[in-house]
Amino acid sequence: MNSEDFFIKLETQIQNGNPFVAYRNPNDKNGLTKALLQDSGKVYRTSVFNESGFVFAPFEIDNDVFLIPSDDAESITTEYAADNDSEVKKENQDFPPVFTNAEAKIQHEKLVQQGIEAIQKGEFKKVVLSRNEDVQTQLEALGIFKNLLKKYETAFVYYWFHPETGIWLGATPETLLKLERDKFKTMSLAGTQSFHGTSNVNWGEKEIEEQQIVTDSILENLRDKVSGTIHRSEPYTIKAGNLLHLQTDIQGIIDSEKSNLKSLILALHPTPAVCGLPKKNAKEFILKNEGYNREFYSGFLGEMNMKKEIKRNSNRRNQENQAYASILKHTSLFVNLRCMKLDRGKARLFIGGGITKDSNPADEWQETVNKSHTIKSVLVK
Repeated sequence: MNSEDFFIKLETQIQNGNPFVAYRNPNDKNGLTKALLQDSGKVYRTSVFNESGFVFAPFEIDNDVFLIPSDDAESITTEYAADNDSEVKKENQDFPPVFTNAEAKIQHEKLVQQGIEAIQKGEFKKVVLSRNEDVQTQLEALGIFKNLLKKYETAFVYYWFHPETGIWLGATPETLLKLERDKFKTMSLAGTQSFHGTSNVNWGEKEIEEQQIVTDSILENLRDKVSGTIHRSEPYTIKAGNLLHLQTDIQGIIDSEKSNLKSLILALHPTPAVCGLPKKNAKEFILKNEGYNREFYSGFLGEMNMKKEIKRNSNRRNQENQAYASILKHTSLFVNLRCMKLDRGKARLFIGGGITKDSNPADEWQETVNKSHTIKSVLVK
């Protein structure tokens, strides 16, 4: 389908009040952008995670986890590649001066200081503290989505609409879980610094320690759910928009007698990169002290138990062998970071950062400001 018809379909869905999601996977060379358009306004939810479709889950998954089921949705695709020239122009463009709310700065630094003191008391090792910020946007949702597609080639980019949730958009660099047959992949992502023309950078002790804490926690949470060895890479630097992060890749084979998709999700979510360690203590601190409802920020989203056809012997001339194909289910879930909720010309942004014993409140505030600049760049024409 050509991109113009694809985007018209999305607009029609909103006009009809029917749920949909449009999205592009990271590093797709052809810019293949998919959409699931629900055929009705019926509300689907999941708590067992054994359905097939696209799932959209909040930070607290005890709350509503929404589903667009494959069986009640039209699937469409188009090609809409990232525009690297556009990315450079956007990043070099002069944006309107950022209005810094002095009260918001004071409140966030106070929150960070509370987190540091709790760490010093031994309540937890790390906590991820966030804030939200409302900004006016020059663009409708579709324009923002196109900017996200152009700017974030290496991220999972999405546009979600549901009458129960409203409009959400984002470009997240973090994979929660990929599962195909019994093979799983996840990642440890932590540490942030601005991109200044090169990814060959030095990382400070605070960022290295934070990333190691995240890696160790994920390995521990998966230990009793795998068969054999869990493999992990060395930490390396990745670029997401105009920010850099430290990443470690983690993969292995699940033990189907001890684990399933739901138990893997519960083991990984919320990740230490959006919550903290130990998970239970950090989450309790967040819910008690952060002062607002994260909603779907730092939740997860993506394809769940989607069918995928694998053709065999595709290079052979033997037509009989080529006729054989296997259908397998795959799941590809992402942490909902770098996201926004859109409502009548206003975008609510969500930004946070990991707090450890070595954190500095003023620096942590500035990190949220830097992250907000990244996402604000897609709100202008």
